Amino acid sequence: MAQDAIIIGGGHNGLVCAYYLANAGLNVRVLERRGVVGGAAVTEEFHPGFKNSVASYTVSLLNPKVIKDMDLHKHGLKILERKVNNLWPNTDGNFLAFPVGSKALHDEIALYSKADAAALERYGRDIEMVADLIRSFLLETPPNVGGGIRDLLKAAGFANRLRKLSIEDERIVMDIFTKSVADFLSMYFENDYVKGAFAFDGVVGNYADTRTPGTAYVLMHHAFGEVNGKKGVWGHAVGGMGAITQAMASAAQAKGAEIETDAAVKRVLVENGKAVGVELEDGTIHRARIIAANVNPSVLYNQMVDEAAMPADFARRMKHYKNGSGTFRMNVALSDLPKFTCLDQQPRGTADHLTGGIVIAPTLDYLDKAYRDAAEFGWSKAPIVEMLIPSTLDDTLAPEGQHVASLFCQQFDPDVDWDAHREATADLIIDCVEAYAPGFKDSVIARQIHSPLDLERKFGLTRGDIMHGHLSLDQMFSARPVLGHGNYRAPIQGLYMCGAGTHPGGGVTGAPGHNAAKEILRDH
Repeated sequence: MAQDAIIIGGGHNGLVCAYYLANAGLNVRVLERRGVVGGAAVTEEFHPGFKNSVASYTVSLLNPKVIKDMDLHKHGLKILERKVNNLWPNTDGNFLAFPVGSKALHDEIALYSKADAAALERYGRDIEMVADLIRSFLLETPPNVGGGIRDLLKAAGFANRLRKLSIEDERIVMDIFTKSVADFLSMYFENDYVKGAFAFDGVVGNYADTRTPGTAYVLMHHAFGEVNGKKGVWGHAVGGMGAITQAMASAAQAKGAEIETDAAVKRVLVENGKAVGVELEDGTIHRARIIAANVNPSVLYNQMVDEAAMPADFARRMKHYKNGSGTFRMNVALSDLPKFTCLDQQPRGTADHLTGGIVIAPTLDYLDKAYRDAAEFGWSKAPIVEMLIPSTLDDTLAPEGQHVASLFCQQFDPDVDWDAHREATADLIIDCVEAYAPGFKDSVIARQIHSPLDLERKFGLTRGDIMHGHLSLDQMFSARPVLGHGNYRAPIQGLYMCGAGTHPGGGVTGAPGHNAAKEILRDH
């Protein structure tokens, strides 16, 4: 029997889309290439007794409405908050931390610059103003360029929200969407360590330096999240990121959605200009009147859809859709907690600091040199490393007294021959951490390596792009993935996009799946 809807890809957005369609009474089947659902948000045992989030690794952007609608907590999801948001060790034995709470953060930054501490309130106010504006757009379909009266009215509605801002706030919004993160931060802060700490979010999943226009928005993209109702907080899903997608799968199945794993889609079947089904790698045919693809637009349009079925200009632009986030991802099993020199040397250092993201990238210059190295040599000689030790919060991940750590590393050219260089690069990353935490190298029991090429092969992240495409002005909002198709609809009747290659972009948000389902139900 033909399905009402087929979802290509069982990542979190595919599961969210499946839930909403099934909840509306549609007969839905999710087809997942791998043996487990979850996409990049999965938990694996990578060494006996040690398990961790394999690719996606932390929680903040998951939309509260999605959590509530799917009743994810009822399906087993539990999120713990970090006790300290982030820690930046310095080479001189000091550190800068971002503790939870505005007063604690003010006092910490005052150790580096009283002027920057005084500017913190204005900075926080401006960031939160833009974050609230973006939050108001997250679960709405962008106005589609070339659409009808409905899209014109929607565009007018979006413009009206902007018109309600003061001219000062409109300038800040313009700054966020056009400036480099270095230029944006320089309007508030003077200290290199303070600017470097804030600038880190501008290069996460973004193969660029801090002087690149548009990186201020990437910083903003990481700022609109919340955990347990608390804005700007980061957390950990007990059991790892796979706990999120397992809860989503459970919620979708409870509404009647079918989930099939080890079901790799080879191509989308198009007849008379309409998508009518899919063919799997093993030759199996599944037919449906709705096909929703939770894959990178490059994968969908350059691999799964016959070029002749698409308008020529659309096909040409999809061949040039920009991917490549410069990300290298590792998990390590540890015999002991890392001992960071800065925490031992500074009286304010506590065990709580190990529950946050420990970022090796103390200044703007460090961030920029990492990119310049990657552009010249293929990878950074002193890479940007964010270490998260989730076993400090969740004792289900490692044997008693031992730990697991995520190493989320930036500035690695996706075009390098990573089969030849992955092990040496992993050694370089371990050595980088060792310089700040002596003894770390000897504590590593096992490691799991995902180069940009590994991320593409394993998770379908084209050129290792964790965002499913650059978050640049030409690939955002109504132009994501391309102008004229920012409304989750492909240029083929019956084919939709529900992944992070659509608005609002990457991160474990669930918003693209939510929004795509809304448009599908509007059509059907």
